[in-house]
Amino acid sequence: MLLFSDAAAVFSEIEKRSGRLEMTDVLSTLFKRTDGKEIDKLVYFIQGIVAPPYEGIDLGVGERFAIAAIASASGYPAGEVERQYKKSGDLGDTAEALLSKRKQTALSTTEMGVTYVYDAMIKIAKAGGQGSQDVKIKHLTELLNNAAPLEARYIVRFVLGRLRLGVGDPTILDAISVAHAGDKSLREPLERAYNVCADMGYVAKKFYADPESVRDFHVEPFRPLIPALAEREDSPGSIIKRLGRCGVEMKYDGFRLQCHKKGKEVELYSRKLERMSPMFPDVVAEIRKLKCDEIIFEGEALAFDKKKGRYFPFQQTMHRRRKHGIDEASKEFPLNLFVFDILYLDGADMTGDSYRARRAAVQRLFRGNVLAPSQMKIVRTSRELKKLFDDAVSSGLEGIMAKDLDSPYTAGKRKFAWIKLKKSYGKSVDTIDGVVVGYYLGRGARAEFEFGGVLVAVYNPGRGRLETVAKVATGFTEDEMVELREGLEKIKTKAPPLNLDCKIEVDYWVEPKFVVEVAFDEITESPNHTCAMHDGKGLALRFPRMTKMRPDKAENEITTSGEVARMFEIQRARS
Repeated sequence: MLLFSDAAAVFSEIEKRSGRLEMTDVLSTLFKRTDGKEIDKLVYFIQGIVAPPYEGIDLGVGERFAIAAIASASGYPAGEVERQYKKSGDLGDTAEALLSKRKQTALSTTEMGVTYVYDAMIKIAKAGGQGSQDVKIKHLTELLNNAAPLEARYIVRFVLGRLRLGVGDPTILDAISVAHAGDKSLREPLERAYNVCADMGYVAKKFYADPESVRDFHVEPFRPLIPALAEREDSPGSIIKRLGRCGVEMKYDGFRLQCHKKGKEVELYSRKLERMSPMFPDVVAEIRKLKCDEIIFEGEALAFDKKKGRYFPFQQTMHRRRKHGIDEASKEFPLNLFVFDILYLDGADMTGDSYRARRAAVQRLFRGNVLAPSQMKIVRTSRELKKLFDDAVSSGLEGIMAKDLDSPYTAGKRKFAWIKLKKSYGKSVDTIDGVVVGYYLGRGARAEFEFGGVLVAVYNPGRGRLETVAKVATGFTEDEMVELREGLEKIKTKAPPLNLDCKIEVDYWVEPKFVVEVAFDEITESPNHTCAMHDGKGLALRFPRMTKMRPDKAENEITTSGEVARMFEIQRARS
């Protein structure tokens, strides 16, 4: 049995490390001590989840409930817990401090293993109905009664969704490989298995039972794949130079859905792999009518304005994600789903087939109005591609997506098999998707909103670090300022994210969860930002402004520092 106290000690050690290699080594030592019955639970803890996102299991514990449990376990009044929390800025640290000087102790305590703590978390998550809040507090109090102060730090952070270890999925995969092989040689099959089923705990458990089993992972309904991602180029000519003859699809400004069907059972997943089926009953009903028994396919959903005969803008389309008033939303914002790929069909895994073959299946199966193939044309020259791009932009679309006709579907990978070309925003080469890591209070005319702007970062996959690229203070509507402030206030922290490289101060740091799309005039070198830093200078966006919030995108889908560096080189070549 792996004691939770041992895991907590390793978590504390990881917090002191900043390098991905160091974190990998520390984690691998913990994985060596973990058996196959507990590895899945430990992996979920490190990810900060109790189950993969598509299972929809939420702990549902707010600060008020956590404060009540800390007060009960420590013997201090709730007011004192709140006072200490305001001082520390971290409720996990507050729990650790107060439990280290308890005013009362439980009559008996239980030595907690990782499985014991995980099972308690599941009980907290599944408590529902009348009195469920009291049940959640009771289970959390029992955990804290048994916990040493350091264990309490991570238990409280975990239930609040603020574990803040700074360990990304690639580091976990590396550590599993190092724990078993002594090096990263098993990383590739582990990563492929994870990309195919999006459940790291399940992959780890199968691997511990039989290391060779991860090489045989296959696509199956209701285990969503991590979506394939596109690279970018700056011109039709550069796309043709890279791909040659290729398929060109219209790039719709909607939200991406991964759709699964088996018999009459249908599930829809967002690009963040959250379960969306209850929110889109109209789409579910159409999928049930498909003349196949099993299928997994992807499409871009847009809400249609029947009165004006056009598609709603992205932000209005996103209203369909609401959890209440679903029937009314279905009538007000009816969806069209433009299908662009098939990944699985009646028992056959199609991810290894060419794009050409998968696209032929799309054309064959989807001929309706609600479910329709995305517009696609095969082109041979940059002139043909440019015409399609100009047509797309003039009709109000974002741009085009060019695809290698011979390429397989690479789940979870960002490759030049798919290349996006987007419309320009003023002088901007393109836009970036960044994650908010901090925010500023409003001053002057912005004071009433208590919001003045955000600090945005991109991701460096080679280092496993977030790197700042812009302070964004314009482009927000008044409603967006209020929405952002309220959302960010719930996840603010006293310290920056552990995996963030930053030279700039903010009024409040936040957990890196909110993704925004940012346009800019140009990219410049800056000693103040850390994106793609070289010789003391990073890259920064000049005159950045937010174009939209992207609640549909996950942190692992944001722009990489390598992409920003390529855009900088394109810009330099143009000038």
